[in-house]
Amino acid sequence: MISPELIAIVMFGLLVIGLFMGHPLAFVLGGTAVLGAVIAGKPMVLGIIINRIFGDVLDNFTLIAIPLFVLMARFLSDSGVTDKMFESLRLLLAQVRGGLALAVVFISILLAATTGIIGASITVMGVMALRPMLQYGYSPSLTAGVIASSGCLGILIPPSIMLILMSSYSPLSVGELFAGAMVPGVLLGLLYAGWVTIVAIVRPDMAPAVQPDEKISRGALWRMLAVEAVPPLVLIIGILGTMLAGVATATEASAIGAALALVIVIMRRKFEWKTFYGALLETGRTSAMILFIVVGATAFTGVFNITGGLRAVQDVMRGLDMAPWMLIAVMMFIVFILGAFLDWTGIVLLSFPIFLPIVQEMGISLLWFVVLMAIVLQTSFLTPPFGYALFYLRAIAPSSVKTSEIIAGVMPFIGLIIAMCLLVAFFPSLVTWLPENLYGPK
Repeated sequence: MISPELIAIVMFGLLVIGLFMGHPLAFVLGGTAVLGAVIAGKPMVLGIIINRIFGDVLDNFTLIAIPLFVLMARFLSDSGVTDKMFESLRLLLAQVRGGLALAVVFISILLAATTGIIGASITVMGVMALRPMLQYGYSPSLTAGVIASSGCLGILIPPSIMLILMSSYSPLSVGELFAGAMVPGVLLGLLYAGWVTIVAIVRPDMAPAVQPDEKISRGALWRMLAVEAVPPLVLIIGILGTMLAGVATATEASAIGAALALVIVIMRRKFEWKTFYGALLETGRTSAMILFIVVGATAFTGVFNITGGLRAVQDVMRGLDMAPWMLIAVMMFIVFILGAFLDWTGIVLLSFPIFLPIVQEMGISLLWFVVLMAIVLQTSFLTPPFGYALFYLRAIAPSSVKTSEIIAGVMPFIGLIIAMCLLVAFFPSLVTWLPENLYGPK
C-alpha cells in the first residue's frame, strides 16, 4: 500500500510532467486522476469520482452563469459600445500627459464590470488603443503593460467568471464575493492609473501629450461620452444591482445581462444572424473549455482526497508551525508560483480543498482570504512563461513591438498587484465593508 505522502508526490509529479509535455490542462488533470487511482491500488474510487462529477459539476446550477456571462460579453463586443466611448475619452485626454493610457485604464474598468472575459477585454482594447498609442510616441513597454494588465481586471471586478467558480467551491455566495471584490478591483484599476500618471510626469517621453487631429469641441465630446456610457451602465445596474440588492441570484442576473446585451446590440442596429451564430459558437467553445477543466480538476481532487494525499498535504502545512499571517503568505506565494504555469481555473480547483479548511481552522475570514487569492490570481495572466494576457497581446501587436518589451511592460503592474495584496492584508475592511453592509456581518 502506497503511503498518502508518496501518492501526493506521485500525483503532483505526474501533473507537472503532463503540463510540461504540452498537454491540455483538463486532460492532464483527468489522466493524472486515473493514474493516481491505479498507482494507489484503488481503481474502484473512479466510480465514486464519476458520481461526484455528476453531483458537483453537472447538477451545479450556479455554473449556468458562466456561459450566460460569456454570451453577454460577446454580445457587448459585437455592439461596438466601447468604441465611441474610448474615442471620445481618448480625444478628451489626448493633451494630458499619459492621457491615452489613462483612457485605456478607465475603459478597461468599465469593460471589466460588463464582460469579465479577459481575452475579449485585451483584444478589444488592443485593437482600439495599441496602434494609436504607438503612433503618438508612447513607449512600447508602457503601452503593452497598461493594455495587458488593465484587460485582466475582468477576473476581479464583478461580474467575474472566476468569482462564480470560487463561490461554487466554497461556502460563500456569489453575491458576497462580488461585493467583497468590488472595492479592491476598482482600487487596483486606480493604482494602474496612478502609476501611468507618475510615469508620465517622471518620463514624459514614455507617455507624451498629443495634439489630436480631430477638431471636436470638448462639450460635444462630453455629450458623446455620456450618451455612449448609458448602455454599459444599464448593463451594470441590471446585473450587479439586482444581485447586490438580493433581487436575483447569479444565474438569474447572468440571464438578465445576456438579454440586456442582446437588446443593446439590436438598438444599436448591429444585430446580424451571422454574428449571433458566431457568438453562440464562441460561447460554447469557451464554456466547454472551462467546464472540461472543472471536470478534470474534480476528478483529480477527488482521487487525491480519497487516497489520502489531500490530508497529507494539509498535515504538512499545519506542521509548519507558523503564525497565521505567515501561513497565509506562504499560501499566496504558492498561488503566485502556480500562476506562472497553470490556468486560474486549475489553481482554484486544486488549492481550495487544501487551503480553505486550514483557513477556517485558523478563524480567518473566508471572504477576505478568497478575495485576496483572487487579487493574486491577477498575476497568473501576466507572469511568463504561460501568462495568457501576454499571448493575447502578442497575437495582435505589430512585429515592431518585441516580446521582451511586452514582458517588461507588465512587470511594474505585477508589482502594483502585490501592493494591492498588501493593502488588503493590512486593511481587511476593503473587502469586508461592502458585504457586511449589504448582507450583515458573518
